[in-house]
Amino acid sequence: MAPSNTPPGEKDTSYINMSAATTLPRPSSSNSPSVDDTIDASLIGTHCELDYCNQLDFLPFFCQSCRKTFCLDHRSETAHKCANAGAWATRRREAQQARPAYGANKPMRDFISQKPCAFPGSPQCKTTIGTSLVPGVHCQSCNRDYCLKHRLKEDHDCANLTPIGAVPGAAQKPLESARSALERFKIWSTSTKQKASDSLSRSLPKPKPSSASARLVAVNNLKKTAKGDDKLAPEKRVYLYVEAEAETAKAKFPKGAFFYNKDWVVGRVLDAAAKSLQVQNINNQSNDERDRLRVFHVEGGRVLEFNEKIGAGVVSGNTIVLLRGVGKAQEDLIEV
Repeated sequence: MAPSNTPPGEKDTSYINMSAATTLPRPSSSNSPSVDDTIDASLIGTHCELDYCNQLDFLPFFCQSCRKTFCLDHRSETAHKCANAGAWATRRREAQQARPAYGANKPMRDFISQKPCAFPGSPQCKTTIGTSLVPGVHCQSCNRDYCLKHRLKEDHDCANLTPIGAVPGAAQKPLESARSALERFKIWSTSTKQKASDSLSRSLPKPKPSSASARLVAVNNLKKTAKGDDKLAPEKRVYLYVEAEAETAKAKFPKGAFFYNKDWVVGRVLDAAAKSLQVQNINNQSNDERDRLRVFHVEGGRVLEFNEKIGAGVVSGNTIVLLRGVGKAQEDLIEV
C-alpha cells in the first residue's frame, strides 16, 4: 500500500468512518420486539452541517479544510462555501514538496551527452542534441548523430559523406567493383596458364573439346572421377570442374571434379565446394564483399547469383571458380 501524504492526525478520506456508528443489536429471541420499535433510524448516518440543509446522509462526506460533514449535494468546498477553502490542497501540496524528488542533486549532464547536430550543409544547424527534450538520432551509414530535422539520409546528404572511422578507399563504386572483379579473374586466368615450374602456380588446364562427340566423351570421363552424394539420382546430377584461387583463398586442394543437385541454389553449391576444397568460407559471418566468396562461371563469363539454381545456367562439363572479393554478380564481366 502506498504511503499517505496526509499530515498525522487528519483523516485520509473524505468519507465518514462508519465503523464507530451505532450498530443494530440482534434480537435475543423471536418474541423480542422488532428493531423499528427499539432503535431510532436517525441514529444511523450523519446530518449535513450546512445551515439550511441538515439532510440525513447515510454516506456523508468529511471536508478536510473546514472539518465539517456534508451530504452528497454539498460535499465540495464551493457547494458549502467552505470557510477555509483550499487548506486541504495546500497541506497535501506541501507534503509532496517535502519529499525528495527523483534525481535530486544529480545534474542532467551526468546522464546525457550534449553536442551539436552534425548536419554538414549551409546554413549550419545550431540545434543541440542529446538533451532530455531533443534526443539525437544516430545514422548507421555515416556514423553521425543528427537532430530530428536532419535525421533522414536525404536530409543530410548521407550518400556523399565518408563514414566516421571508415577505412579510406574501402567503399567502391559499382563500376569500380566490376572492374576489380575482372582484374581478379584475369589474375586467376594468368596463374592457370603458367607452368608447374613455379611452386605457387597451377598447371595449364586441358583444352575444351570442340565437337559434340568429344564433349560427350569428356563428360563421360568426368562422371567417372567426379565426387558427390551417391544417393542422388543420376538424372538430377550436374557434373562440374571446380577450381579455387589458391593464392588468395589458401585452398588445400585448388581444384577437383564434383557433381551436385541441379535444383540446388548457387549458395549451397558454394558451401559444398568450399568444404570439399577446404577453402575458408565466412560468407555467413561477414557482409564485406572483400571477405566473401563468389562463384564465377567460366563458360558464361559472369558471377552467379547466390539464389539462382545451378542447373539453370550451368551444364555438365562446365567449370566454376571460387573467387574472393570480386563483388556482387554483374551482367557480364567480359563486357565491362
